[in-house]
Amino acid sequence: MNLVATDPWPAVETYGELDATEWIHTNGAGAYAMSTVPMMHTRRYHGLLVAPLVPPLGRYVMLSHVELTLHANGRQYRLSTHQFPGLAPTPGYRLLRRFAMDPIPHWTYRIGETEFERDLCLARHRNICVMRFTWHGEEPATLYLRPLMPLRSIHDLMHEHGAMVQRVALRQREVEIKPNVDLPPVCFRHSGVFVGSPDWWRRFEYLEDRTRAAEFQEDMWTPGTFELVLLPGKPQFLVTAVGALPTESAKDIVDETIIEHQKLDIGRKNPLCVRKLARAAEAFRVTSPACTGIIAGYPWYGVHFIPSLAALSGLCLVTGEIEFAKRALACMIEEQRAGFLPELITEVDHARGPCSPAATLFLFEAVRELTDRIGLDDPFIRGTAYPALVRAFVRIRSRRIRRLAWLTDDGLVASGDAKRPLTWMNGIVGNWVVTPRRGIAVELQALWSRGCETLALMARHYGFESLSALAELSCNRARTAFRKRFWCADTDYPFDCLRDVLATTGQENNTVPEFDARIRPNALMALVLDPALFDSWQAEAILARVRQDLLTPRGVRTLAPQEAGYQGYHEGGLEEREGSAHQGTAWPHLLGYYVRASVRLAPEDEELRRELKDLVEGAIEEPLALCQVAEMADGDSPNQFRACPANAWAVAELLKALVVDLEY
Repeated sequence: MNLVATDPWPAVETYGELDATEWIHTNGAGAYAMSTVPMMHTRRYHGLLVAPLVPPLGRYVMLSHVELTLHANGRQYRLSTHQFPGLAPTPGYRLLRRFAMDPIPHWTYRIGETEFERDLCLARHRNICVMRFTWHGEEPATLYLRPLMPLRSIHDLMHEHGAMVQRVALRQREVEIKPNVDLPPVCFRHSGVFVGSPDWWRRFEYLEDRTRAAEFQEDMWTPGTFELVLLPGKPQFLVTAVGALPTESAKDIVDETIIEHQKLDIGRKNPLCVRKLARAAEAFRVTSPACTGIIAGYPWYGVHFIPSLAALSGLCLVTGEIEFAKRALACMIEEQRAGFLPELITEVDHARGPCSPAATLFLFEAVRELTDRIGLDDPFIRGTAYPALVRAFVRIRSRRIRRLAWLTDDGLVASGDAKRPLTWMNGIVGNWVVTPRRGIAVELQALWSRGCETLALMARHYGFESLSALAELSCNRARTAFRKRFWCADTDYPFDCLRDVLATTGQENNTVPEFDARIRPNALMALVLDPALFDSWQAEAILARVRQDLLTPRGVRTLAPQEAGYQGYHEGGLEEREGSAHQGTAWPHLLGYYVRASVRLAPEDEELRRELKDLVEGAIEEPLALCQVAEMADGDSPNQFRACPANAWAVAELLKALVVDLEY
């Protein structure tokens, strides 16, 4: 990949090479367009208009490709690139010279001695895709466009069937189709001729899906072909809308979208890496009439509460999006039931997922950081956030239901569910719980003790002295118990988990303690979340161990290499990949915790700050998706990025590390 820094819009000089680097373009309401640089889809999640039908979720690939054929200078040029079985990719990429996000996706093709340009734009907060085509030859050319439409959920694949409704409604310069009776209509606006010829294009292959040993072939339906006459230097447009077409012109939509994206640039006074991360942060902030929230990652994650809450500070507070942070927290708090937040909001029907004690504890931290920014007297903090924390505090202290979370006799918070893990390390494959951290997890103790401290301060400020005293007592008991129980002298590092396994009687006092002394990064998280849990020598020991066993150029490993079960590469089939996710892979978001802990320990060390800055900047090089940070990387060299190409938690923590901790 020949990546060109374009301050801050990324560009790739391809010179006719097949570049698998991905790009992503979002509309601020959950819709996205995503593919590789030459537009050869390598994942089932790729498409030109992936639209949320229940915004910001319920996402469907409404328009996957538009097959392009250009007739110019007496010749025919096929500009699209696809992978079909047993064949080399179709050769459109050979004509591609440059791709740029400037600020919308822009392709430049070399056609003989002249150029052909293509732009793609998603209208802000609407399920509308506008494509712009510009020919720079001396004579007119003709462009043929064939939409390819799988019309299915992002997690599924489509195969040829006989239930497509072939009827096409034609109006002047407009085409309306509704091939699937369960989905809204799709409308096109054009400036040429449409020839209806409904058909199936078969056996597209997605190479990334194939490497995961998942199903990787798909058929796509097409309604027909658009024919546009291209005059030299005069742009032509194709508008695709889910539902009604827009009232304004295609040019106005493109111009408005470009202006909105240019506003996301925080300015030349800031370092280029900060500008890129600030722009990347916008993709995860979504607003719809029903919900304001944070998408955990593209292309397959939705609203997952742990990463969404953990990323809120970096994505919103660092970038000055305070009102967005309030609305996002309010929407999450609305999902609170019996004191607990859910694990996620489901993709298909926007339903509430199972209860998550860990997400509920992350709520305390998100509220604390927001309160530090806007103060305790803000109406949102007092009227919405504070009551939510009270409900969570009362529920966790309650001993009526000892299934999801409860307090031990010495005041630590325990969680347990035999079917699934209840921390952010939620690796599970079928019935195999890869990271069985059921019990007393180290980072949850830090969230609990710091959360109790936050609640005590809030309750005292609002005049609830008895609640403040109870929260302060809970904080002190938890910190005292933590110091007594969590330090492992053998490793000079905290235990990762004290697994108080419930006996078959289900009584809390019939437990068998098990100590998990494996070296994981959760102690680093605990050190950052509640520094009061550790003495200074313990903080130094934790950081020394992290540097020795866990730190990589792309992130912090989830398991030390010397531990049994370590897997340094995230590869193989679906089961192997899922099984390795928390068994040695390096997660970029953990670099933020490492930077924060290091700066706190040596705030005046300027050489350390430079080293940390170089570490963070190096961690965002050679991304899977342009101007984004991936979910994880291999724990072993060369630490290749893996999994989700655009991860909210990673972007948030690296941005926060640069701006807040390193003051860069």
